[in-house]
Amino acid sequence: MKISVDISYYPLNEAYKKPIKAFIADVKSNDKLEVHTGKMSTQVFGEMDEVMTTLTQCMKRAFELPHSVFVLKIINAELHPAV
Repeated sequence: MKISVDISYYPLNEAYKKPIKAFIADVKSNDKLEVHTGKMSTQVFGEMDEVMTTLTQCMKRAFELPHSVFVLKIINAELHPAV
């Protein structure tokens, strides 16, 4: 099953840009996923098992930084952004 995930990551510290960039790079390292970044969120597209396994691993690494918040919207369809 193909899914779309809209994900926002909020590291709750003053140096928030570096962890966000590292998280996005971590997700993008899986070449089986399609990843689009925006100013407010990142969108991930692909097979459900692949997407969820990758996000679980990447979020676990990101949670090594204390006080991190993730907000996810998961849709059971591959809904690409309008270009």
